[in-house]
Amino acid sequence: MNPEPTRPHYHQFSHSLLSLAILTVAIYLGQDILVPLAMAGLIAVLLRPVEERLIRLGLHKVFAISIALLLAIVVVAGLGVILSMQLADFSDDLPKLRQNINDLVDDARQWVRREYNVSYRQQEKYLQKAQTQTLDSLQSASTLGVITGPLGTLTLVPIYVFLLLYYRSMLLHFVVVLFSEKHTERVREVLGEVKIVIQSYVVGLLIETACVAALNSAGLLILGVQYAVLLGIIAAILNLIPYIGGLVATVLTVLVTFGNQPDMSIMFGVLGVFLFVQFIDNNLLVPLIVGSKVRVNALVSIVGVLVGGALAGVSGMFLSIPAIAIMKVIFDRVDSLRPWGVLLGDQTPEQAGSNLFRLKRRRKAKVIES
Repeated sequence: MNPEPTRPHYHQFSHSLLSLAILTVAIYLGQDILVPLAMAGLIAVLLRPVEERLIRLGLHKVFAISIALLLAIVVVAGLGVILSMQLADFSDDLPKLRQNINDLVDDARQWVRREYNVSYRQQEKYLQKAQTQTLDSLQSASTLGVITGPLGTLTLVPIYVFLLLYYRSMLLHFVVVLFSEKHTERVREVLGEVKIVIQSYVVGLLIETACVAALNSAGLLILGVQYAVLLGIIAAILNLIPYIGGLVATVLTVLVTFGNQPDMSIMFGVLGVFLFVQFIDNNLLVPLIVGSKVRVNALVSIVGVLVGGALAGVSGMFLSIPAIAIMKVIFDRVDSLRPWGVLLGDQTPEQAGSNLFRLKRRRKAKVIES
């Protein structure tokens, strides 16, 4: 039997790029359907151990899934109640916050006029132009879509979670039979590792978020910042967006704190607390809790977050890291896609013990000896 001919490298590379382009266009055009489905997939994998334990206790599958889903809804609703109570108190101080921010803006305008000789009228024109551009970008999406989008997502996600858990066996069997029988074991291995990666990532993310929220709130409470718990939780939620979320949370908290308590010492204290928490998060929490299974390098993570945000907004930014981790699991086990797995990984050739670099060193040593 003649061996199967090997396709040229440029042929494989062009097919990979074409597949990537088609996938990107599909995500952009179908984000209203795919994003809630992907969120539901993450939650379903997270709730699978709870459902399995309830089934072992003798409950029917439908009741086990319903109870697991109800527990998740209760936890999310409890967090929403806590945030809403804090937001209600925060809204009472909005006039004071607005006045402090206006005073800050007036001082900034006076400084700009004094230092750069820019009149108030010119500054007003610049501000109006920036405001017009911002409003145009916000109005690019329909108002009805902005209002009904989150409500539709909140309605669809629990339904998707229930159906994904209920039809889990059928969906896994579909993926297995989609490939030829000789690849059955490898497909099962990939599916098992994808499940482990998603579970470890989501659970680790929840633990990391709780730790970051506790550290932020404790630091702000020590400084005597108003609404410390609210700001700490919001910052932890924004921190779910890798790299970019932490920066946005820091800037937002500093602005709100300075607008409510215009004291430079408190503002620098808040900045110090957030930098300290970010240091602990990046060097301890993420490597130990989240990064134990998700091995993706920082460059690909940042680019993935930006691409996810461009394709599907904030939800796309959040889903980018688990999506990249899943792709890496698949790429590492498909021979033609293995170079892409190397690109997504966090191991340098020296750490991985690449034979290529060893061969180069040996050749260099031979040249020196000769």
